[in-house]
Amino acid sequence: METNSDQDFRDRPNNIDASGQRKWIRAKQPKGKWYLRRNIVGYLLLIFLIVAPFLKIDGHPFMLLDILNRKFYLFGLMVFAEDTYILALVMAVTVISIVLFTVVFGRVWCGWACPQTLFLELVYRKIEFLFDGNGRKGKNKKESVASTGVRRLAKQVVFIVVSIFFTNVFLMWFTGPAQLWKIMTEPISDHLVGFLIMIALSMFYYWIYSYFREQVCTLFCPYGRMQGVLLDSNSISVIYDFKRGEPRNSKVSEGGDCINCLQCISVCPTGIDIRNGSQLECIHCAACIDECNLVMKKINKPYNLIRYDSYRGVESGKRSFLNARSIAYTAVLVVLMVILAFTAGRRSTIDVTMWRAQGTLYQQLDSETISNIYQIMFLNKGNEPLELTLRLLDCPSGELTIAGGKVILPPDGKVKEALIVKMKKSSLTGKVTDFKIGLYSGDQLKETITSNFLAP
Repeated sequence: METNSDQDFRDRPNNIDASGQRKWIRAKQPKGKWYLRRNIVGYLLLIFLIVAPFLKIDGHPFMLLDILNRKFYLFGLMVFAEDTYILALVMAVTVISIVLFTVVFGRVWCGWACPQTLFLELVYRKIEFLFDGNGRKGKNKKESVASTGVRRLAKQVVFIVVSIFFTNVFLMWFTGPAQLWKIMTEPISDHLVGFLIMIALSMFYYWIYSYFREQVCTLFCPYGRMQGVLLDSNSISVIYDFKRGEPRNSKVSEGGDCINCLQCISVCPTGIDIRNGSQLECIHCAACIDECNLVMKKINKPYNLIRYDSYRGVESGKRSFLNARSIAYTAVLVVLMVILAFTAGRRSTIDVTMWRAQGTLYQQLDSETISNIYQIMFLNKGNEPLELTLRLLDCPSGELTIAGGKVILPPDGKVKEALIVKMKKSSLTGKVTDFKIGLYSGDQLKETITSNFLAP
């Protein structure tokens, strides 16, 4: 595939020509230690993606994002929608982690852990190598038209099957394996909406990985643009050693170490020329490092003409991870993680919400007694059932009534009850009187609720 010239490579993505038409990238399969390492990391992440919803801790899912019931299991920790502060901290830690890794290691997330890259390079691209051959060499040119058609059709069928499989894996993170199996085995008419969502997502995935492909990274992903703001001369990225490689010359005995073989471009999944410097399309996958090292070995030159390094490292030979930004981001990240761990550890296992019954103010039962009616919602965040008793605190003349006198909370469950509070006029301090209710499990006070009592 031809590349944009040195003058215009930053004017447009390398898979778009001067007229705005798409240039298809058919990358060659790389070989080398970095490719092996990336395969190991990538397949471990894919295995985690598939297996995580099946794992359980104390009978609860290891990972489950149950949006419909507004509760989430994150690494075994049960988080409800009511725990907004914990969810906010998790999001903050995630964002700061990505920023920190970008500052120090560039776009390494994209090449090693991004789901788009994992699926495209480790799944769909491998299927493509199987059916079409390695990169631009392709299959045998003597193949008949009929054989070519059958092979291409078979490839698309496999793409569709794989898309359906990973769509169901994705849905399993939101429904759980048991619910997904129930949807799959019961009549389609019972789960028509879910079935249509699965088909739509499958076709969307198929379109992304069979047609749109690397354009997700080069045209739409904001992360590539963000790295232009976050990277500096100390950031580690895939970089071409211009001091050693220039001037380029196809003759080994003349010029720099770069012989202009273009093999680094042939394996690039986004089709860039890494020798042009840092580019937003580069996903730091290290394929060009492996391919260049193979060429260096053939011409008896030192390895790592292309390598993981910083601009400062190439210029001065000194590499340093430490700078003001990386230290600052690390400090913020550590503080947030400590706060998150402390907050999660101190989180109450009971969440209670109490509000006045709709359309009511107060009821005067007799000349001395006033009552107020409330609705109260109990949420058990623990793994064990709870039996709670409610008592009025610091109000000896008051009386509290709830159905059954006790509240039985199932694990991970919610219970809504009606609550009647009665007070003598002599104990009221005005039209609005604050009072407290204690939630007891046996003789242990688990939680305290504060509300107000209305009177004439």
